[in-house]
Amino acid sequence: MAKQQFSIHKALAAGAVAGTVSGLVKLGWENILPPRTPARDATNPPQQFLEQLGMPAELAHATFTYNGHEIPWTSLAIHFGFSTSLAMLYAVVRHYIPLAKLGKGTAWGLGVWSVAHLVAMPAIGTVPKVQDQPMEEHVSEALGHAVWNWVNELVIEEMENDKK
Repeated sequence: MAKQQFSIHKALAAGAVAGTVSGLVKLGWENILPPRTPARDATNPPQQFLEQLGMPAELAHATFTYNGHEIPWTSLAIHFGFSTSLAMLYAVVRHYIPLAKLGKGTAWGLGVWSVAHLVAMPAIGTVPKVQDQPMEEHVSEALGHAVWNWVNELVIEEMENDKK
């Protein structure tokens, strides 16, 4: 059987689907192992980031009500925006740099966690310095990002295999 030619458009589409699914998985993960205390979650990192960009707190904390629960839609928009955009990037990078798939993509997930949660967000003041973050946050976020990108890899692989 001839090897299928790489299509960046198909890779980006697979990454978008994968990022949506893995974003849902990551939300579920954080319900089981919450990365932050309730006090630190009063303004979560997406809300803090939006406020740092100049968005009024009322909009950064905006919610809608579903079944009696207040759902923070702006936080979810940032959450899924990062999840899908990074999954789309991963879907392309893994084609050109197969090492990105190490550990079924878990190494990429840990890399994203390291860059975002240990370097970038502390550097701009969105989250506390690494040494000021509780160990529970590191455990939840590191494992959550590994699982997040493992799901990305599974979905992308399945979508690629489905087209062969």
